Amino acid sequence: MGIEFLVTSLIVTASPGTGVLYTLATGLSRGFRPSIVAAFGCTLGIVPHMAATIMGLAALMHTSALAFQTFKFLGVAYLLYVAWNTWRDRGTLSVEEQAGEPPSVVRVIWTGILLNILNPKLTIFFLAFLPQFVSTNEAHPVPRMIELSAVFMLMTFVIFVGYGLLAASVRDHVISRPQVMTWMRRTFAGAFVALGAKLAFTNI
Repeated sequence: MGIEFLVTSLIVTASPGTGVLYTLATGLSRGFRPSIVAAFGCTLGIVPHMAATIMGLAALMHTSALAFQTFKFLGVAYLLYVAWNTWRDRGTLSVEEQAGEPPSVVRVIWTGILLNILNPKLTIFFLAFLPQFVSTNEAHPVPRMIELSAVFMLMTFVIFVGYGLLAASVRDHVISRPQVMTWMRRTFAGAFVALGAKLAFTNI
């Protein structure tokens, strides 16, 4: 496993995206432990993309405009749904520390999984990313791709937990300021809309 793979993976996982945004929002609204759960869910959402790449389904999506567009707009719709819930639901980013019914662990994990599953660009990324680090002379390419994917997922989880810790560390400084929490809730909602718009206008 070369340093190029580790550096590239670090850049990709640390770059702000839907998973990072969701983990930050969870850390700010619920604290550090829930943010770990959110990071875990986002990491699990990588598994289907990894499996699709290994089984060749990513190549089909890459060549089929209809399949890509369908999957893409499902992702856009879900991002807009998350944005709407974040905007209107004060329980997501509440101004009161114990206000609202906290979401269950399953719900937090499932939201993280869906956010990453419904992102076709992640599958295309795996299709273009993983093969670069698997030698054409590799005797067992599938186990090698699984190994690289596992490292990528581990890095994703660790970095997302770091984002969650950062968000949780400033939570006490902002949770007592209603105007700040309202602004942050609207900012997160707007960011999810922006990510949805960006996905809507991307092509294969």
